[in-house]
Amino acid sequence: MAAHSNPSGQPLVDGPRDPEHDPTASWALEPSFVDSLTRRVVSTTGETRPTMSPLNGQPLAHIPQSGPDDVAEAFRRARRAQHAWLRTSLEERSAALLRLHDLILDHQDQLLDLIVLESGKARKHAFDEPLHVALTARYYGRTAEKVLRTERRPGVVPGLTRVDVHHPPKGVVAVISPWNYPLTMALSDGLAAIAAGNAVVAKPDAQTMLTALYAARLLEEAGLPADLWQVVAGPGSQLGPQMIERADYVCFTGSTATGKKIAAGCAEQLIGCSLELGGKNPIVVLRDADVERAAEGAVRACFSNAGQLCVSTERMFVADQVFDRFLERFVARTEALSLGASTDWGVDMGSLISQEQLDTVERHVEDARAKGATVLTGGRARPDLGPYVYEPTILLGVTPDMLCFSEETFGPVVAVHRFHDEAEAVARSNDGDYGLNASVWSRDTARARRVAEHIKCGTVNINEAFAATFASLAAPMGGMRQSGLGRRQGPEGLLRFTETQSIATQRLVRFAPMLGMSDEAYAKVMTAQLRLMKRLGRA
Repeated sequence: MAAHSNPSGQPLVDGPRDPEHDPTASWALEPSFVDSLTRRVVSTTGETRPTMSPLNGQPLAHIPQSGPDDVAEAFRRARRAQHAWLRTSLEERSAALLRLHDLILDHQDQLLDLIVLESGKARKHAFDEPLHVALTARYYGRTAEKVLRTERRPGVVPGLTRVDVHHPPKGVVAVISPWNYPLTMALSDGLAAIAAGNAVVAKPDAQTMLTALYAARLLEEAGLPADLWQVVAGPGSQLGPQMIERADYVCFTGSTATGKKIAAGCAEQLIGCSLELGGKNPIVVLRDADVERAAEGAVRACFSNAGQLCVSTERMFVADQVFDRFLERFVARTEALSLGASTDWGVDMGSLISQEQLDTVERHVEDARAKGATVLTGGRARPDLGPYVYEPTILLGVTPDMLCFSEETFGPVVAVHRFHDEAEAVARSNDGDYGLNASVWSRDTARARRVAEHIKCGTVNINEAFAATFASLAAPMGGMRQSGLGRRQGPEGLLRFTETQSIATQRLVRFAPMLGMSDEAYAKVMTAQLRLMKRLGRA
């Protein structure tokens, strides 16, 4: 299938969308279209790196690579643009985000093509990305002015002390984003940053640069100044330290091991960071759960984006009373999924992104099988469908000595366990070092919420896999324990990109003895005032 440039509303991939996938199909992007995107990378090295499509293992583009001088130049441009952007009214910033909302929806066909071509995910899972970015743009476009406006706080002396709290931007924010959600992770955090008055220097993952560059183009079309959003490309191990040295704040999504290195670098610079890291996310199915609904939700929880989702489920705890019925329906629904590596809509689960991810999945499953776990369904690669396609896999009898018991697989593999009481289910859910997302299923939602409150995860969904929290933009999202620091979304996701400045104006009296009063008398007067203010109920 040939591909063309992108007039509004037209997909990048030509030809009929046939649900019967041909693994020999070739997807090619026009050189002029690729060039229009790659020229946005700040690069003077003359070096390029190929990016390959997981659909067929063939190259999509050659991405210019950035060096240390390019990182410095990107921050120089961004800082200059940020000084002007700071003087742009909140109303104008919000209007740009609302224009972006419409552009994302208008160009979703092109975005979906690029996302699928670069990540290999099913098109229906790719749709989650423009949906989430549009929601993010609209949320901050509608709420930024309210969240960022100056607040009046009570002063120490009522009527005589005025306190104003301001939220000035950090400056230039570094956004380092992963490959698994190449649009939403490349854009969503940065949208909050620019809404707060910052500039952004972004380093998307090497595998998914084209999606991120297309998004940068839409930002400019939405009315952002050309230099406000800079993009660099290259290995994180080389560019990451360069970015940390120059940034005023760092936003990272990725592995816990890399997140710890970034946190250490930020500590050295005395700058803040937000980190969304690994997870080993649990589902708890209580004894009164709607089994059919829980099984449907579990399929989405475990196998969306082939399990390559930070909030996807890899551990499942099911009550004795419904265990057999649930497992029967869960296996049946899993086996009914259609698999493939295709840009078409007719695929339920797509490909893993690389040979490295496939190797990890195969290693975890084979280790579990060799140590006595039962593979209820799945458990094998499908090269007949695509080079990195792996069947959705359900394991029974997973024990602590198996790799997949505690290590993050980040693939379509889930271990199902039986539990006897809710306290046991909570304890097992909290076992391990991670705490990103969880899911609880019950007909009694009040009871489910009580269980959820005891699970040590940053987000917990009741009768839903992950979308209830992820798509609720007013709800903060992030991890506990080894799953990260800080929160995206909600007012918290905006305020992390700001400083907090208090300006206090004192009238008439001063905080020192007046009119010849001795220090001792001043102390007695202040003590009496403190007692009076407490009796009056003052904070």
